[in-house]
Amino acid sequence: MAPGLFVLLWSTGFIVARYGTKDAGPITFLAVRTIVASLVLFAVAQVLHEARIASHQVRIQVVVGLGIHAMYLGGVFVAIDHGLPSGIGALIAALHPVITTILGRFLLGESLTRRQGLGVVLGFLGVLAVVIERGGAGDGVTAFALCSMFVAVIGMSVGTLVQRKFSQGTPLLRGTAWQYLSTSAVLGVIAVAAEGWEFTMTTRSILSLAWAVGVLSIAAVLIMLWLLHRQAASQVSSLFFLTPAFSTMEGAVLFGERLGALSACGLVVAVAGVWLATSSRATSRQK
Repeated sequence: MAPGLFVLLWSTGFIVARYGTKDAGPITFLAVRTIVASLVLFAVAQVLHEARIASHQVRIQVVVGLGIHAMYLGGVFVAIDHGLPSGIGALIAALHPVITTILGRFLLGESLTRRQGLGVVLGFLGVLAVVIERGGAGDGVTAFALCSMFVAVIGMSVGTLVQRKFSQGTPLLRGTAWQYLSTSAVLGVIAVAAEGWEFTMTTRSILSLAWAVGVLSIAAVLIMLWLLHRQAASQVSSLFFLTPAFSTMEGAVLFGERLGALSACGLVVAVAGVWLATSSRATSRQK
């Protein structure tokens, strides 16, 4: 059940980004989110008497945090703050399995069946269709928003590969807490310099923050890291091809977002791609 639960929870991150940035700067919101998440995880790890984390593991978790939290979340929140629809953001973010899969073959020696390879290709083509249709300035999607999303894609890919290769044996709670702590330090400096620490206390911002910390930063991320301890990086990353389907439906219901014909076709192709890449048949052949 873990993969399906992760996809469902992770898809709401793009919705939270829309709500959270209405009363706060995107980087400020993330800085607050990550510092709160780190404190909660450190406290839980202490209560549960989780094993201490070694100094070399801390350094690795700092790198992972800067990739999958600072770069990825920062890129997503900035892009959505600049008008990128949540469903489109989720689709572009789904490019990272392609990069992760290719690099995983060379850096981690992970094999890929033909079925999984076809799934990754289809996922990429689905995302490409959306970028082609929604990439025009007249459609409300700016070049800056697209660049922010590609920074997010690179950050998630690098962080995923480092986590998979070097984080075996790292205490899960303390390791994740260090990821957030390093992220909050970097984003905090940027938030003060670029946004003047813009955070207005409203019901919407507090509820968005509570969901972002409890559901996304803790529950969803711990599930993802747990999966990375047990599956190939390419398999876990391919789950991100599914999040656009959920994010698009959520965006349509909550914000009235709509996809054009080419984007809708791209979404279908991307979903077919993740089914091929993660199906039990493909996994059994790989084993």
